Amino acid sequence: MRVALICTDRPGALQTLLDNRAAHLAYIAETGVVEMAGPFLSPEGQMTGSLVVLEVETLADAQTWAAGDPYARAGLFESVTISEWKKVVG
Repeated sequence: MRVALICTDRPGALQTLLDNRAAHLAYIAETGVVEMAGPFLSPEGQMTGSLVVLEVETLADAQTWAAGDPYARAGLFESVTISEWKKVVG
């Protein structure tokens, strides 16, 4: 199943993002379940959150993945929404 994580960064947490970016990218590579991912941007081009699409067996697997993300463990996110997602186009 595909699952979308919509993550909103805490205001003023850019340094937390930068400090944990390498670990976050390594986690994505190591776990092998991320189909696509990228940041949301403000009108000024600043990163404000993330969209991560996972290919996992269960919603619980997605929740476990999200909890283990170095960004989440570092407290970067103000909120995280996890929803099953159906790819229709692309």
